[in-house]
Amino acid sequence: MEKKTPQLFDPKSGFNSATKTFHSLRPPIDLPPEDAPISAVDYVSSLRATLPWRDDDSVALINSVTGLRVSFSELTRRTNSLASYLQNVTRLSKNDTAFVLSTNSIEIPILYFSLLSLGVIISPANPVHTESEISRQIQLSNPVIAFAMSSAVHKLPKLKHRTILIDSPEFDSMTMSWNSKHELDRAKVCQSDVAAIMYSSGTTGRVKGVMLTHRNLTAAVASSFASSPKRESPAVMLFTMPYFHIYGLFFCFRAAALMETAVVMQRFDLKMMLKAVEEFRVTHAAVTPPIVVAMSKGGSTDGYDLSSLETVACGAAPLGKDTIMAFASKLPKVVLVQAYGLTESTAGVFRTVGPDECRRWGSTGRLSAGLEAKIVDPETGDSLPPGKEGELWIRGPTIMKGYVGEPEVTSATLLPDGWMRTGDLCYIDEDGFLFIVDRLKDLIKYKGYQVAPAELEHLLLSHREVADAAVIPYPDEEAGQMPMAFVVRQPHSSLNEAEIMEFVARQVSPYKKIRRVAFINAIPKSAAGKILRMELRKVAVPSGSSCRL
Repeated sequence: MEKKTPQLFDPKSGFNSATKTFHSLRPPIDLPPEDAPISAVDYVSSLRATLPWRDDDSVALINSVTGLRVSFSELTRRTNSLASYLQNVTRLSKNDTAFVLSTNSIEIPILYFSLLSLGVIISPANPVHTESEISRQIQLSNPVIAFAMSSAVHKLPKLKHRTILIDSPEFDSMTMSWNSKHELDRAKVCQSDVAAIMYSSGTTGRVKGVMLTHRNLTAAVASSFASSPKRESPAVMLFTMPYFHIYGLFFCFRAAALMETAVVMQRFDLKMMLKAVEEFRVTHAAVTPPIVVAMSKGGSTDGYDLSSLETVACGAAPLGKDTIMAFASKLPKVVLVQAYGLTESTAGVFRTVGPDECRRWGSTGRLSAGLEAKIVDPETGDSLPPGKEGELWIRGPTIMKGYVGEPEVTSATLLPDGWMRTGDLCYIDEDGFLFIVDRLKDLIKYKGYQVAPAELEHLLLSHREVADAAVIPYPDEEAGQMPMAFVVRQPHSSLNEAEIMEFVARQVSPYKKIRRVAFINAIPKSAAGKILRMELRKVAVPSGSSCRL
Protein backbone atom coordinates (compact mmCIF):
# COMPACT_ATOMS: atom_id res chain seq x y z
CA MET A 1 0.00 0.00 0.00
CA GLU A 2 1.38 3.39 -1.02
CA LYS A 3 2.19 5.73 1.86
CA LYS A 4 0.60 9.16 1.80
CA THR A 5 2.89 12.14 2.18
CA PRO A 6 2.04 13.76 5.52
CA GLN A 7 0.79 17.33 5.33
CA LEU A 8 3.34 19.76 6.72
CA PHE A 9 0.79 22.06 8.32
CA ASP A 10 -2.91 22.35 9.10
CA PRO A 11 -4.67 23.71 5.97
CA LYS A 12 -7.13 25.65 8.16
CA SER A 13 -4.80 27.42 10.58
CA GLY A 14 -1.44 27.07 8.85
CA PHE A 15 -0.01 25.59 12.07
CA ASN A 16 2.88 23.13 11.84
CA SER A 17 2.68 20.95 14.95
CA ALA A 18 6.28 19.78 14.53
CA THR A 19 7.88 23.23 14.45
CA LYS A 20 5.07 25.00 16.37
CA THR A 21 5.05 27.62 13.61
CA PHE A 22 2.14 29.21 11.73
CA HIS A 23 2.57 29.49 7.94
CA SER A 24 0.74 31.80 5.58
CA LEU A 25 -2.28 30.35 3.75
CA ARG A 26 -2.05 33.04 1.07
CA PRO A 27 -0.74 32.23 -2.42
CA PRO A 28 3.06 32.65 -2.52
CA ILE A 29 4.47 35.93 -3.81
CA ASP A 30 7.11 36.24 -6.51
CA LEU A 31 9.89 38.49 -5.23
CA PRO A 32 13.02 39.50 -7.16
CA PRO A 33 16.18 37.54 -6.23
CA GLU A 34 17.70 39.08 -3.11
CA ASP A 35 20.89 39.98 -4.95
CA ALA A 36 19.04 41.68 -7.84
CA PRO A 37 19.84 45.43 -7.94
CA ILE A 38 16.32 46.87 -7.92
CA SER A 39 14.96 49.69 -5.78
CA ALA A 40 11.49 49.71 -4.25
CA VAL A 41 10.55 52.50 -6.69
CA ASP A 42 11.64 50.47 -9.73
CA TYR A 43 9.77 47.43 -8.40
CA VAL A 44 6.58 49.48 -8.07
CA SER A 45 6.99 50.61 -11.69
CA SER A 46 7.38 47.01 -12.83
CA LEU A 47 4.11 46.03 -11.11
CA ARG A 48 2.29 48.96 -12.69
CA ALA A 49 3.33 47.74 -16.13
CA THR A 50 1.34 44.51 -15.58
CA LEU A 51 -2.02 46.18 -14.92
CA PRO A 52 -4.75 45.69 -17.54
CA TRP A 53 -6.10 49.21 -16.92
CA ARG A 54 -2.72 50.95 -17.15
CA ASP A 55 -3.18 54.49 -18.39
CA ASP A 56 -0.35 56.93 -17.71
CA ASP A 57 -2.72 59.85 -18.24
CA SER A 58 -5.01 58.72 -15.43
CA VAL A 59 -4.99 60.69 -12.19
CA ALA A 60 -2.41 59.67 -9.59
CA LEU A 61 -2.86 62.38 -6.93
CA ILE A 62 -5.61 64.82 -5.94
CA ASN A 63 -5.40 67.60 -3.37
CA SER A 64 -8.65 67.12 -1.43
CA VAL A 65 -9.00 70.85 -0.69
CA THR A 66 -8.01 72.54 -3.98
CA GLY A 67 -8.88 69.68 -6.34
CA LEU A 68 -5.44 70.00 -7.99
CA ARG A 69 -4.64 66.82 -9.94
CA VAL A 70 -1.38 65.11 -10.94
CA SER A 71 -1.44 62.35 -13.59
CA PHE A 72 0.84 59.31 -13.47
CA SER A 73 2.83 60.60 -16.45
CA GLU A 74 3.25 63.95 -14.68
CA LEU A 75 4.20 62.13 -11.48
CA THR A 76 6.99 60.37 -13.36
CA ARG A 77 8.21 63.59 -15.02
CA ARG A 78 8.21 65.54 -11.77
CA THR A 79 9.92 62.71 -9.91
CA ASN A 80 12.72 62.55 -12.50
CA SER A 81 13.08 66.34 -12.60
CA LEU A 82 13.45 66.58 -8.83
CA ALA A 83 15.85 63.62 -8.71
CA SER A 84 18.02 65.24 -11.39
CA TYR A 85 18.13 68.53 -9.48
CA LEU A 86 18.98 66.84 -6.18
CA GLN A 87 21.73 64.82 -7.84
CA ASN A 88 23.34 67.53 -10.00
CA VAL A 89 22.76 70.69 -7.98
CA THR A 90 22.28 69.66 -4.37
CA ARG A 91 24.77 66.82 -4.85
CA LEU A 92 22.85 64.21 -2.92
CA SER A 93 24.17 60.70 -3.38
CA LYS A 94 23.47 57.13 -2.37
CA ASN A 95 23.25 56.46 1.40
CA ASP A 96 22.75 60.15 2.27
CA THR A 97 19.77 60.67 4.56
CA ALA A 98 17.04 63.26 3.97
CA PHE A 99 14.89 64.36 6.90
CA VAL A 100 11.27 65.18 5.92
CA LEU A 101 9.10 67.27 8.23
CA SER A 102 5.72 67.79 6.61
CA THR A 103 2.00 67.36 6.83
CA ASN A 104 0.33 65.42 4.01
CA SER A 105 0.73 66.94 0.57
CA ILE A 106 0.63 65.68 -3.02
CA GLU A 107 4.29 66.72 -3.23
CA ILE A 108 5.35 64.07 -0.69
CA PRO A 109 5.09 61.00 -3.01
CA ILE A 110 7.09 62.93 -5.62
CA LEU A 111 9.74 63.70 -3.00
CA TYR A 112 9.88 60.14 -1.65
CA PHE A 113 10.18 58.52 -5.10
CA SER A 114 12.85 61.03 -6.19
CA LEU A 115 15.03 60.46 -3.14
CA LEU A 116 14.68 56.68 -3.14
CA SER A 117 15.53 56.45 -6.86
CA LEU A 118 18.89 58.05 -5.97
CA GLY A 119 19.51 55.60 -3.14
CA VAL A 120 18.95 58.39 -0.61
CA ILE A 121 17.42 57.27 2.70
CA ILE A 122 14.18 59.05 3.61
CA SER A 123 13.48 59.85 7.25
CA PRO A 124 10.00 61.39 7.69
CA ALA A 125 8.83 62.81 11.01
CA ASN A 126 5.70 64.31 12.54
CA PRO A 127 5.72 68.13 12.19
CA VAL A 128 3.82 68.60 15.46
CA HIS A 129 6.71 67.16 17.44
CA THR A 130 8.64 69.51 19.69
CA GLU A 131 12.13 70.76 18.88
CA SER A 132 13.62 68.41 21.47
CA GLU A 133 11.81 65.41 19.96
CA ILE A 134 12.94 66.39 16.46
CA SER A 135 16.48 66.89 17.74
CA ARG A 136 16.46 63.30 19.02
CA GLN A 137 15.23 62.02 15.64
CA ILE A 138 17.90 63.97 13.76
CA GLN A 139 20.52 62.61 16.13
CA LEU A 140 19.41 59.09 15.22
CA SER A 141 19.16 59.50 11.43
CA ASN A 142 22.07 61.98 10.91
CA PRO A 143 20.58 63.64 7.80
CA VAL A 144 22.54 65.85 5.41
CA ILE A 145 19.48 67.70 4.13
CA ALA A 146 15.93 68.43 5.23
CA PHE A 147 12.65 69.06 3.45
CA ALA A 148 10.00 70.83 5.49
CA MET A 149 6.78 72.78 5.39
CA SER A 150 7.27 76.49 6.16
CA SER A 151 5.11 76.11 9.29
CA ALA A 152 7.56 73.61 10.81
CA VAL A 153 10.96 74.70 9.46
CA HIS A 154 11.83 76.70 12.60
CA LYS A 155 12.12 73.42 14.53
CA LEU A 156 15.07 72.24 12.45
CA PRO A 157 18.78 72.77 13.14
CA LYS A 158 21.27 73.69 10.42
CA LEU A 159 22.35 70.69 8.33
CA LYS A 160 25.27 69.90 5.99
CA HIS A 161 23.45 70.96 2.83
CA ARG A 162 20.34 73.01 3.58
CA THR A 163 16.63 72.88 4.24
CA ILE A 164 14.28 73.06 1.26
CA LEU A 165 10.71 74.28 1.77
CA ILE A 166 8.21 71.88 0.23
CA ASP A 167 5.51 74.55 -0.01
CA SER A 168 7.65 77.04 -1.94
CA PRO A 169 7.94 78.18 -5.59
CA GLU A 170 11.54 76.94 -5.51
CA PHE A 171 10.41 73.36 -4.83
CA ASP A 172 7.79 73.61 -7.58
CA SER A 173 10.45 74.68 -10.06
CA MET A 174 12.64 71.75 -9.04
CA THR A 175 9.85 69.32 -9.82
CA MET A 176 8.24 70.96 -12.83
CA SER A 177 10.62 73.13 -14.83
CA TRP A 178 14.19 72.33 -13.90
CA ASN A 179 16.29 71.20 -16.88
CA SER A 180 19.80 69.80 -16.82
CA LYS A 181 22.35 69.00 -19.49
CA HIS A 182 23.26 65.97 -17.41
CA GLU A 183 21.15 62.85 -17.63
CA LEU A 184 19.92 61.38 -14.39
CA ASP A 185 22.50 58.86 -13.20
CA ARG A 186 20.41 56.32 -11.36
CA ALA A 187 22.22 54.79 -8.42
CA LYS A 188 22.69 51.03 -8.23
CA VAL A 189 20.39 50.26 -5.32
CA CYS A 190 20.65 46.89 -3.61
CA GLN A 191 17.61 45.42 -1.94
CA SER A 192 19.52 45.19 1.34
CA ASP A 193 20.17 48.96 1.28
CA VAL A 194 18.28 51.02 3.83
CA ALA A 195 15.40 52.89 2.18
CA ALA A 196 13.80 54.59 5.17
CA ILE A 197 14.37 55.39 8.82
CA MET A 198 10.93 55.55 10.40
CA TYR A 199 10.31 56.52 13.99
CA SER A 200 8.47 54.29 16.43
CA SER A 201 5.72 56.00 18.39
CA GLY A 202 7.70 56.16 21.61
CA THR A 203 4.60 55.22 23.61
CA THR A 204 6.53 52.66 25.67
CA GLY A 205 9.84 54.46 25.91
CA ARG A 206 12.35 56.61 24.07
CA VAL A 207 11.74 57.02 20.34
CA LYS A 208 13.65 54.60 18.10
CA GLY A 209 14.70 54.85 14.46
CA VAL A 210 13.51 51.81 12.51
CA MET A 211 15.66 50.91 9.49
CA LEU A 212 13.58 49.55 6.60
CA THR A 213 15.27 48.26 3.45
CA HIS A 214 14.20 48.37 -0.19
CA ARG A 215 13.57 44.61 0.18
CA ASN A 216 11.19 45.28 3.08
CA LEU A 217 9.14 47.78 1.05
CA THR A 218 9.20 45.55 -2.03
CA ALA A 219 7.90 42.54 -0.08
CA ALA A 220 5.15 44.56 1.62
CA VAL A 221 3.91 45.94 -1.69
CA ALA A 222 4.18 42.55 -3.43
CA SER A 223 2.04 40.89 -0.76
CA SER A 224 -0.68 43.54 -0.94
CA PHE A 225 -0.57 43.62 -4.75
CA ALA A 226 -1.03 39.84 -4.96
CA SER A 227 -4.01 39.80 -2.59
CA SER A 228 -5.80 42.83 -4.07
CA PRO A 229 -9.14 41.95 -5.71
CA LYS A 230 -9.18 42.10 -9.51
CA ARG A 231 -10.86 45.25 -10.79
CA GLU A 232 -11.92 46.58 -14.17
CA SER A 233 -10.83 50.09 -13.24
CA PRO A 234 -8.49 51.57 -10.62
CA ALA A 235 -9.69 52.41 -7.14
CA VAL A 236 -9.90 55.93 -5.71
CA MET A 237 -8.15 55.86 -2.34
CA LEU A 238 -8.66 58.54 0.31
CA PHE A 239 -5.51 59.18 2.36
CA THR A 240 -6.32 60.28 5.90
CA MET A 241 -3.20 58.73 7.44
CA PRO A 242 0.06 60.69 7.50
CA TYR A 243 2.82 59.97 5.00
CA PHE A 244 5.36 60.18 7.83
CA HIS A 245 3.85 57.06 9.42
CA ILE A 246 4.54 53.54 8.15
CA TYR A 247 0.84 53.15 7.37
CA GLY A 248 0.96 56.16 5.05
CA LEU A 249 4.31 55.19 3.52
CA PHE A 250 3.00 51.71 2.70
CA PHE A 251 -0.16 53.01 1.04
CA CYS A 252 1.90 55.56 -0.88
CA PHE A 253 3.75 52.68 -2.57
CA ARG A 254 0.67 50.47 -2.86
CA ALA A 255 -1.36 53.18 -4.59
CA ALA A 256 1.44 53.77 -7.10
CA ALA A 257 1.78 50.04 -7.82
CA LEU A 258 -1.97 49.57 -8.39
CA MET A 259 -2.37 52.92 -10.19
CA GLU A 260 -4.95 53.99 -7.66
CA THR A 261 -5.98 57.63 -7.51
CA ALA A 262 -4.81 58.98 -4.14
CA VAL A 263 -7.00 61.73 -2.70
CA VAL A 264 -4.69 63.38 -0.16
CA MET A 265 -5.97 65.17 2.94
CA GLN A 266 -3.51 67.58 4.55
CA ARG A 267 -5.16 67.19 7.94
CA PHE A 268 -8.03 65.05 9.12
CA ASP A 269 -11.49 66.44 9.69
CA LEU A 270 -14.49 64.10 9.61
CA LYS A 271 -16.76 66.46 7.66
CA MET A 272 -14.00 67.26 5.17
CA MET A 273 -13.35 63.54 4.76
CA LEU A 274 -17.00 62.74 4.07
CA LYS A 275 -17.18 65.66 1.65
CA ALA A 276 -14.09 64.32 -0.17
CA VAL A 277 -15.68 60.86 -0.48
CA GLU A 278 -18.73 62.43 -2.08
CA GLU A 279 -16.88 64.92 -4.33
CA PHE A 280 -14.19 62.57 -5.69
CA ARG A 281 -16.28 59.35 -5.68
CA VAL A 282 -13.86 57.65 -3.34
CA THR A 283 -14.03 53.84 -3.41
CA HIS A 284 -11.50 53.03 -0.68
CA ALA A 285 -10.41 54.86 2.47
CA ALA A 286 -7.43 54.08 4.69
CA VAL A 287 -8.17 55.19 8.25
CA THR A 288 -7.25 54.72 11.90
CA PRO A 289 -9.56 53.39 14.66
CA PRO A 290 -10.68 56.82 15.96
CA ILE A 291 -12.07 57.60 12.49
CA VAL A 292 -14.06 54.34 12.41
CA VAL A 293 -15.42 55.16 15.87
CA ALA A 294 -16.38 58.67 14.71
CA MET A 295 -18.11 57.33 11.58
CA SER A 296 -20.09 54.86 13.70
CA LYS A 297 -21.50 57.40 16.15
CA GLY A 298 -24.87 59.14 15.88
CA GLY A 299 -25.64 61.05 12.71
CA SER A 300 -22.00 61.64 11.74
CA THR A 301 -22.45 60.51 8.12
CA ASP A 302 -25.94 61.91 7.55
CA GLY A 303 -26.30 64.23 4.56
CA TYR A 304 -23.36 62.85 2.58
CA ASP A 305 -23.49 60.68 -0.53
CA LEU A 306 -21.18 57.78 0.34
CA SER A 307 -22.57 55.40 -2.28
CA SER A 308 -19.20 55.11 -4.05
CA LEU A 309 -17.45 53.84 -0.91
CA GLU A 310 -16.68 50.13 -1.14
CA THR A 311 -14.00 49.50 1.47
CA VAL A 312 -12.63 51.11 4.60
CA ALA A 313 -9.23 49.77 5.68
CA CYS A 314 -8.36 50.24 9.34
CA GLY A 315 -4.97 49.68 10.92
CA ALA A 316 -2.66 50.94 13.70
CA ALA A 317 -4.78 49.45 16.52
CA PRO A 318 -7.48 46.75 16.82
CA LEU A 319 -11.18 47.56 16.74
CA GLY A 320 -13.65 46.24 19.28
CA LYS A 321 -16.61 44.11 18.23
CA ASP A 322 -19.12 46.74 19.33
CA THR A 323 -17.46 49.39 17.16
CA ILE A 324 -17.42 47.00 14.19
CA MET A 325 -21.10 46.18 14.70
CA ALA A 326 -21.99 49.87 14.93
CA PHE A 327 -20.05 50.60 11.73
CA ALA A 328 -21.70 47.68 9.90
CA SER A 329 -25.12 48.89 10.99
CA LYS A 330 -24.37 52.44 9.84
CA LEU A 331 -22.69 51.53 6.52
CA PRO A 332 -23.89 47.99 5.69
CA LYS A 333 -22.60 48.03 2.10
CA VAL A 334 -19.04 49.04 3.06
CA VAL A 335 -16.51 46.28 3.73
CA LEU A 336 -14.42 47.03 6.83
CA VAL A 337 -10.93 45.61 6.34
CA GLN A 338 -8.63 45.22 9.33
CA ALA A 339 -4.89 44.65 9.47
CA TYR A 340 -2.16 44.20 12.03
CA GLY A 341 1.38 45.42 11.64
CA LEU A 342 4.16 47.48 13.11
CA THR A 343 6.67 50.00 11.86
CA GLU A 344 9.24 47.23 12.39
CA SER A 345 7.31 44.87 10.07
CA THR A 346 6.78 47.44 7.27
CA ALA A 347 3.07 47.78 8.13
CA GLY A 348 0.56 44.93 7.77
CA VAL A 349 1.60 41.32 8.37
CA PHE A 350 -1.92 40.07 9.09
CA ARG A 351 -4.94 41.35 7.16
CA THR A 352 -8.47 40.41 6.20
CA VAL A 353 -9.00 39.80 2.48
CA GLY A 354 -12.48 39.69 0.95
CA PRO A 355 -15.94 40.07 2.52
CA ASP A 356 -15.98 36.63 4.18
CA GLU A 357 -12.78 37.20 6.13
CA CYS A 358 -13.91 40.70 7.07
CA ARG A 359 -16.94 39.18 8.80
CA ARG A 360 -14.60 37.56 11.34
CA TRP A 361 -15.27 40.42 13.74
CA GLY A 362 -12.59 41.21 16.26
CA SER A 363 -9.85 39.63 14.17
CA THR A 364 -7.13 41.47 12.25
CA GLY A 365 -7.00 38.77 9.60
CA ARG A 366 -4.73 36.00 8.41
CA LEU A 367 -0.97 35.92 7.97
CA SER A 368 0.29 37.63 4.81
CA ALA A 369 2.14 35.79 2.06
CA GLY A 370 5.79 34.94 2.60
CA LEU A 371 5.63 35.23 6.41
CA GLU A 372 5.77 32.90 9.41
CA ALA A 373 4.42 33.48 12.91
CA LYS A 374 4.72 32.00 16.37
CA ILE A 375 2.76 32.48 19.57
CA VAL A 376 5.25 32.21 22.43
CA ASP A 377 4.60 31.85 26.15
CA PRO A 378 6.29 34.96 27.63
CA GLU A 379 7.15 33.08 30.83
CA THR A 380 8.50 29.76 29.51
CA GLY A 381 9.49 30.64 25.94
CA ASP A 382 7.49 27.67 24.62
CA SER A 383 5.74 27.98 21.24
CA LEU A 384 1.98 27.53 21.57
CA PRO A 385 -0.76 25.95 19.40
CA PRO A 386 -3.91 27.64 18.02
CA GLY A 387 -6.19 29.21 20.61
CA LYS A 388 -3.48 29.88 23.20
CA GLU A 389 -2.44 33.39 24.22
CA GLY A 390 1.19 34.46 24.07
CA GLU A 391 3.59 36.95 22.52
CA LEU A 392 3.44 37.16 18.73
CA TRP A 393 6.71 36.55 16.86
CA ILE A 394 7.06 37.23 13.12
CA ARG A 395 9.64 36.17 10.52
CA GLY A 396 9.88 37.08 6.84
CA PRO A 397 11.08 39.56 4.19
CA THR A 398 9.17 42.57 5.58
CA ILE A 399 10.97 42.51 8.95
CA MET A 400 13.18 45.54 9.62
CA LYS A 401 16.97 45.59 9.43
CA GLY A 402 17.17 46.91 13.00
CA TYR A 403 17.12 50.06 15.11
CA VAL A 404 19.62 52.67 13.99
CA GLY A 405 22.47 53.15 16.47
CA GLU A 406 20.95 50.79 19.05
CA PRO A 407 22.48 47.30 18.73
CA GLU A 408 21.34 46.16 22.19
CA VAL A 409 17.71 47.10 21.58
CA THR A 410 17.92 45.48 18.14
CA SER A 411 19.27 42.19 19.53
CA ALA A 412 16.52 42.14 22.15
CA THR A 413 13.88 42.43 19.42
CA LEU A 414 15.45 40.57 16.47
CA LEU A 415 16.63 37.06 17.32
CA PRO A 416 19.57 35.39 15.51
CA ASP A 417 17.27 33.00 13.60
CA GLY A 418 15.28 35.88 12.07
CA TRP A 419 12.30 36.00 14.44
CA MET A 420 11.08 39.40 15.61
CA ARG A 421 9.40 39.77 18.97
CA THR A 422 6.39 42.10 18.65
CA GLY A 423 5.62 42.67 22.34
CA ASP A 424 1.93 42.04 21.61
CA LEU A 425 -0.17 39.50 23.50
CA CYS A 426 -2.23 37.61 20.88
CA TYR A 427 -3.69 34.31 19.84
CA ILE A 428 -4.33 32.68 16.46
CA ASP A 429 -7.52 30.65 16.20
CA GLU A 430 -8.17 27.31 14.50
CA ASP A 431 -8.79 29.05 11.17
CA GLY A 432 -5.58 31.08 11.23
CA PHE A 433 -7.14 34.41 12.27
CA LEU A 434 -5.15 36.68 14.59
CA PHE A 435 -6.73 38.27 17.65
CA ILE A 436 -4.93 41.03 19.57
CA VAL A 437 -5.34 40.93 23.34
CA ASP A 438 -3.07 43.86 24.27
CA ARG A 439 0.49 45.09 24.56
CA LEU A 440 2.38 42.92 27.04
CA LYS A 441 3.75 46.05 28.69
CA ASP A 442 0.27 47.58 29.02
CA LEU A 443 -1.36 44.68 30.89
CA ILE A 444 -2.74 45.66 34.28
CA LYS A 445 -1.74 43.32 37.14
CA TYR A 446 -4.67 43.36 39.58
CA LYS A 447 -4.10 41.03 42.58
CA GLY A 448 -2.18 38.65 40.32
CA TYR A 449 -4.79 38.70 37.55
CA GLN A 450 -3.95 40.15 34.14
CA VAL A 451 -6.39 42.73 32.79
CA ALA A 452 -6.17 43.92 29.16
CA PRO A 453 -6.90 47.66 28.83
CA ALA A 454 -8.06 47.18 25.22
CA GLU A 455 -10.92 44.91 26.34
CA LEU A 456 -12.22 47.53 28.75
CA GLU A 457 -11.75 50.34 26.22
CA HIS A 458 -13.82 48.50 23.63
CA LEU A 459 -16.52 47.99 26.24
CA LEU A 460 -16.53 51.67 27.23
CA LEU A 461 -16.78 52.75 23.59
CA SER A 462 -19.96 50.70 23.23
CA HIS A 463 -21.71 53.10 25.64
CA ARG A 464 -23.76 55.58 23.61
CA GLU A 465 -22.71 58.51 25.81
CA VAL A 466 -18.95 57.79 25.55
CA ALA A 467 -17.14 59.51 22.70
CA ASP A 468 -13.71 58.06 23.50
CA ALA A 469 -11.95 56.21 26.30
CA ALA A 470 -8.64 54.86 27.52
CA VAL A 471 -7.68 52.60 30.42
CA ILE A 472 -4.38 52.57 32.31
CA PRO A 473 -2.95 50.78 35.37
CA TYR A 474 -3.24 52.89 38.53
CA PRO A 475 -0.91 52.00 41.44
CA ASP A 476 -2.59 50.53 44.50
CA GLU A 477 -0.91 49.34 47.70
CA GLU A 478 -3.22 46.36 48.22
CA ALA A 479 -3.95 45.23 44.64
CA GLY A 480 -0.67 46.28 43.03
CA GLN A 481 -2.51 47.96 40.16
CA MET A 482 -6.15 48.70 39.37
CA PRO A 483 -7.90 49.67 36.11
CA MET A 484 -8.45 53.42 35.75
CA ALA A 485 -10.58 54.81 32.94
CA PHE A 486 -10.18 58.15 31.18
CA VAL A 487 -13.46 59.03 29.50
CA VAL A 488 -14.50 61.62 26.90
CA ARG A 489 -18.23 62.17 27.15
CA GLN A 490 -20.48 62.89 24.19
CA PRO A 491 -21.64 66.52 23.95
CA HIS A 492 -24.39 67.36 26.49
CA SER A 493 -23.86 64.05 28.33
CA SER A 494 -24.08 64.08 32.14
CA LEU A 495 -22.62 60.59 32.49
CA ASN A 496 -20.91 60.21 35.88
CA GLU A 497 -18.25 57.93 37.35
CA ALA A 498 -20.69 55.63 39.15
CA GLU A 499 -22.66 55.00 35.96
CA ILE A 500 -19.48 54.14 34.07
CA MET A 501 -18.28 51.76 36.78
CA GLU A 502 -21.67 50.06 36.95
CA PHE A 503 -21.88 49.76 33.13
CA VAL A 504 -18.56 47.92 33.00
CA ALA A 505 -19.10 45.86 36.17
CA ARG A 506 -22.26 44.30 34.74
CA GLN A 507 -20.28 42.84 31.83
CA VAL A 508 -16.91 41.72 33.20
CA SER A 509 -15.37 39.49 35.86
CA PRO A 510 -14.88 41.17 39.25
CA TYR A 511 -11.10 41.60 38.82
CA LYS A 512 -11.65 43.51 35.54
CA LYS A 513 -13.89 46.20 37.06
CA ILE A 514 -13.08 49.87 36.49
CA ARG A 515 -12.16 51.25 39.91
CA ARG A 516 -11.24 54.85 39.10
CA VAL A 517 -12.63 57.28 36.53
CA ALA A 518 -11.33 60.58 35.16
CA PHE A 519 -13.19 62.75 32.67
CA ILE A 520 -11.02 64.34 30.00
CA ASN A 521 -11.57 66.56 26.95
CA ALA A 522 -9.56 64.36 24.56
CA ILE A 523 -7.57 61.13 24.75
CA PRO A 524 -3.93 61.83 23.81
CA LYS A 525 -3.00 59.77 20.75
CA SER A 526 -0.19 59.37 18.27
CA ALA A 527 -0.63 60.36 14.62
CA ALA A 528 -1.58 56.74 13.91
CA GLY A 529 -4.36 56.80 16.51
CA LYS A 530 -2.56 54.82 19.22
CA ILE A 531 -3.32 55.85 22.80
CA LEU A 532 -0.39 57.60 24.50
CA ARG A 533 -0.74 55.84 27.84
CA MET A 534 2.44 57.40 29.19
CA GLU A 535 0.80 60.83 28.92
CA LEU A 536 -2.24 59.60 30.83
CA ARG A 537 -0.08 58.09 33.56
CA LYS A 538 1.53 61.51 34.04
CA VAL A 539 -1.81 63.24 34.61
CA ALA A 540 -3.42 60.55 36.78
CA VAL A 541 -3.93 62.04 40.26
CA PRO A 542 -3.96 60.20 43.61
CA SER A 543 -6.75 62.16 45.33
CA GLY A 544 -10.40 61.24 44.83
CA SER A 545 -11.95 58.71 42.52
CA SER A 546 -12.70 61.23 39.79
CA CYS A 547 -11.09 64.28 38.26
CA ARG A 548 -11.71 66.65 35.38
CA LEU A 549 -8.76 67.28 33.04
